[in-house]
Amino acid sequence: MASPAEPASPVQSTEDEGTDSVSELNSSPVNNLEAKSPESALKRMLSFRRSKRSPAKDKASEDSGTLRRNKGFILKGFKQNEEGSSAKNMTDTSVDKSGENTGAEPILSVMEINELIQKKQLLEAFASIRCLEKEVITEKEAKKYEDNPTEYARKAKDVDLLCNSVANSIRSIVEETLDQCDIDESLLTSMVTVISKEEKVHADVQSPSSSESDGVGRPRKWRDVWKEAVRGSAEKRVRNVPISLKEDNDSWLAIHLGFLRKCVIEDLLKIKQSLQKCYPDDYKVCGRYVESFHGAISSHLQNLLQRPLEFNELYALLDWVVNTYYSKTLLGHPDLQAEVKTENLPQLLPSETWDKLKKDYKDSLAEKIKHYLDNILKLETRKKWKEEKQPETSQTEYDSSLSLDIQTFIGQHKNESGKILGSLETATLEISIRELREFIPRFRKAFVEWYKEREDLLFVPYLVAYVNSFRDLMRGLQTTFNADTTELENVLTDVTMSFRKDVLDKLKQKTQPLFKKILTNAWMLNSEILDSVMSATVQFCQHLKHLEQPVNKDFLGDAHKYVVREYITQAIKPRKRMKRAKREKVGKKMKEEATVIHKHFKELGSDVDWLNSAIHYIANIISEKNRCKIKEYIEEICQAYPDVRKEHIEAVLTCRGLDRNKKKSIIQKIDKLQENAESAADRTLFADIDTPTLVTCF
Repeated sequence: MASPAEPASPVQSTEDEGTDSVSELNSSPVNNLEAKSPESALKRMLSFRRSKRSPAKDKASEDSGTLRRNKGFILKGFKQNEEGSSAKNMTDTSVDKSGENTGAEPILSVMEINELIQKKQLLEAFASIRCLEKEVITEKEAKKYEDNPTEYARKAKDVDLLCNSVANSIRSIVEETLDQCDIDESLLTSMVTVISKEEKVHADVQSPSSSESDGVGRPRKWRDVWKEAVRGSAEKRVRNVPISLKEDNDSWLAIHLGFLRKCVIEDLLKIKQSLQKCYPDDYKVCGRYVESFHGAISSHLQNLLQRPLEFNELYALLDWVVNTYYSKTLLGHPDLQAEVKTENLPQLLPSETWDKLKKDYKDSLAEKIKHYLDNILKLETRKKWKEEKQPETSQTEYDSSLSLDIQTFIGQHKNESGKILGSLETATLEISIRELREFIPRFRKAFVEWYKEREDLLFVPYLVAYVNSFRDLMRGLQTTFNADTTELENVLTDVTMSFRKDVLDKLKQKTQPLFKKILTNAWMLNSEILDSVMSATVQFCQHLKHLEQPVNKDFLGDAHKYVVREYITQAIKPRKRMKRAKREKVGKKMKEEATVIHKHFKELGSDVDWLNSAIHYIANIISEKNRCKIKEYIEEICQAYPDVRKEHIEAVLTCRGLDRNKKKSIIQKIDKLQENAESAADRTLFADIDTPTLVTCF
């Protein structure tokens, strides 16, 4: 071999050319990129080898009929005396079906082997790589490279790059298989054969220690390469499923998941029907692909969850995971049942991701229900209150569509959630009731505020309709949905009490000026004052008859008590001394008007008969001549109304015209009378009547 100082001869030996080529490769500025792309490194090495040839050398080589090749590919034992046989042997690449060269030694150059790999002729390429590997090992064991370790490193690098190129070809074949309409069975068979032969030739070889710099003779683990390629192919297939922009279609996620199901099932059926037969049973091809698609879909769904998803999108994702993924349209397909063992697959989504998805769904559902209820309030404002439409009537009751609308909405989402998970169905009811607990008081407040400064002709009719609707809604939740409405009942009770107070406030606004005329001189001469009071009251309270029972009795009872209470409040106010005749007339008229009040409220439907005697007792005390009878009336009123106080009796006696000493002697017995009287929480009348701060004698 010529020394570096000597000029190159027109025709170099194949040994010199191989040495120079590897030297060029190792000294190249881009040599440090080989680790990133072995195949590209191999191509660069081949390009270096081509560039080393000068025109003169090519001409000389062509004239002599000599094929330049790497030192490791020189045919040993080449017989120079056999004319014409050398050229034939050096270009013969015949390979038996097992992938082994029929010759004793490798006969192809690195460039030629790489071209075979690029053409997917893996059996022929592997046979030559194997021969090169055995030669390098044999020469290393013979200590041929002790004085020239660089040459060994170059040859070992050639083997490693060629093996990496085969691995890349395996990846390419696997990746392209599902992309093709027709399966190339012969190509897959040759790939599987190469993997099998590599496993056999290295079956007894231990993996080298980490200290060894080369991999000559070590197992290449191409089956692991295949497995990784299957995983990568599945990821690519899932990643390439069409997905539209949210701005273009609100149902983008549901559409995408539909495409995902379609693409995956088509691939799995293709694997089962066409691909599986190209592999030995121990590859478990269908199972391997299913696991790979499972992992790819899991990662894909988790990436989707990184986006801010709305309610419909969260529902589509939940429904796909629970109802579509394992259904007959995907993993549960009848043609895949023998190969797909879903019980061996991990959860499609990790537990923490699955829990977060359900939580996000419930949070989004709560927002959706709240938004829906707010829209109901807006609709009532715009379409009914503002336009002053009469409320609906159902038989004898005022009604509203609120109950039906809300129950329909809740029922729809309850059923849809139940199709996914029973726990979500239960959660839907709980969320709905929770939102209603906040909505009903908010609705009542908005309603009262709306009518605060407006004409209130429709105030009571709508109030009645809403009370009926909310009560109907609660019963519907109990009977139709079997929901626990305990907390909602408490809220509705409080809201109903607030509505009762709102009714009384409105009634007070209408009647208060009229009540101030009771027991005045004008009242004595004019019988129309109470008529005005009762006319306004009846007109206002007639709508309360349309409340459902027994709530209507509560509202009417409040109104009845209010009228009696206001009448008594006006009657016991301090006035000028009245003569006996006038007191008798006042007492008589008070009894007549008490009867009128009772009659009107009876017709409205009030059943609080215990109120009827209150005005009569006071009228008797005012008009009675006999002091002993006055004491009897006081005893009776204290028994009938335990909440009456001494101040109330004193005010009545003042109207009667008794002096201070006589009043004192009578009042002293009231404490004892009240002690013996039985109090009733639902029968309070005088407790709400303020007594005059100053009582004067007439």
